[in-house]
Amino acid sequence: MYTIEPQNEHLEDKNTPSSTTLQNLKDSNNKHEETTETVLSQTEETKPQMEKKYSCPPQGILNKVITNGVAFFMIWCVAWSFSGPEVLPGGNLFGLLIIFHSAIIGGKLLELIRIPSVPQLPPLLGMLLAGFAIRNVPYLSDYTQVNSTWSSILRNTALTVILIQAGLGLDPQALKNLKRVCLRLAMGPCLMEACSTALISHFLMNFPWQWGFLLGFVLGAVSPAVVVPSMLLLQENGYGIKKGIPTLLIAASSMDDIIAITGFNTCLSIVFSSGGILKNVLVSFRDIFIGVLAGAILGIFLQYFPSEDQTKCPLKRAFLISSLSVSAVLGGHRIGLHAAGGLCTLVLSFVAGLNWSTEKVRVQRIIKTTWHVFQPLLFGLVGSEVSVASLKSNAIGICVATMSLALLIRISFTFVLMCFAGFSFKEKIFIALSWMPKATVQAVLGPLALETARISAPHLESYSKDVMTIAFLAILITAPNGALIIGILGPKILTRHDPSKINVELTKVELH
Repeated sequence: MYTIEPQNEHLEDKNTPSSTTLQNLKDSNNKHEETTETVLSQTEETKPQMEKKYSCPPQGILNKVITNGVAFFMIWCVAWSFSGPEVLPGGNLFGLLIIFHSAIIGGKLLELIRIPSVPQLPPLLGMLLAGFAIRNVPYLSDYTQVNSTWSSILRNTALTVILIQAGLGLDPQALKNLKRVCLRLAMGPCLMEACSTALISHFLMNFPWQWGFLLGFVLGAVSPAVVVPSMLLLQENGYGIKKGIPTLLIAASSMDDIIAITGFNTCLSIVFSSGGILKNVLVSFRDIFIGVLAGAILGIFLQYFPSEDQTKCPLKRAFLISSLSVSAVLGGHRIGLHAAGGLCTLVLSFVAGLNWSTEKVRVQRIIKTTWHVFQPLLFGLVGSEVSVASLKSNAIGICVATMSLALLIRISFTFVLMCFAGFSFKEKIFIALSWMPKATVQAVLGPLALETARISAPHLESYSKDVMTIAFLAILITAPNGALIIGILGPKILTRHDPSKINVELTKVELH
């Protein structure tokens, strides 16, 4: 027994390396299995992503394109079911659908164009060029036509949406704080540009005085669609907020539009009505009185109806203010009160918003959604009104010269008005240059004179075509240049402060 135990111990010692080797092999096998499981798990995780990227039912952008294409085709099918030939090539609905979707595509394409260190151009420029291309592309213009009555109704409805936004955008607190400076900036440059345009067009384009002032009020309005988003961006970054420059320009932009539209409606009634000038002026004052009175009464009604305890109160308020305003504008044209409808809409929106407190912002968002529908229609229709073939050889040069001279006078006069408001030299230059972009009001008022001339006074159509051409060129030139000037000069000229340390009072102006 004694001699066997050492041998067994010796055998155990010899077997020890082999057991260790087996253990190492097992550990390596386990590691290999864990690595294999890890690779398999990673492969299983990436497999759904690969399937999602290259799945048979398409996902992402391709799915969105197909969905929007099918939706567009179904809109056409439903419209064809109701109206038949109107949605076929040459029909009114076919023309509207083509202009609407082309304008949307033009705006989206312009948004995709991004140049480093250069501000984003407004999408409305792409919408305008899309309509212009449809009108001037051979064969396409023959099948894309819209009846003048349809076009007029849509443009007046778009004007109503603009006026609603302008009325709701007037912030009483901001107007109270800014006081005289805001009134000077809103009234002075607009009236000066209207007068200077009338004078220049009378001698340069042989316009009658009443047509000169009508053209002046078309050009006199600044575009909040360009000014407001640019100013909000500067305000968020703290530029010029200590002196309230962005707030001043935002608040004054709506008032500027109101003055221009009121002056245009007054001149329009004078141009296309018979009788003496005194009689026409008295009729205009009558329309203004009726519009303000009706707007105040309806605005007070909307302050209390619907009441705040009702469900979906903002939606009901938006519907009532829209329906009342559209009825006022279109109904006013039907009964001959051309200037009353617009003023009624402005006063109605402003008075109603005084008692809505925080609900006012929700109503503005709903109205803004409506504007997203009418904006491509408006600028697409304006672009489709301008035909290169019908322009005279020297028309574009004279129109650009008239607009440019009046714009220089406007910029200079704005600089002078700001000299007594406590701004530095650079700030006055910035305010004067920021007060030049034109877009929405010109898109509405420019074709309005042309349509009125076609219906009631064909012998005046030549003047109205010139007004339409200048309005188109004003949008095309001033909208992108104004956006670039504000975006480039703002950070370089205005003093920057920390927004959290300065009480910035934002107006509730929505983009229009």
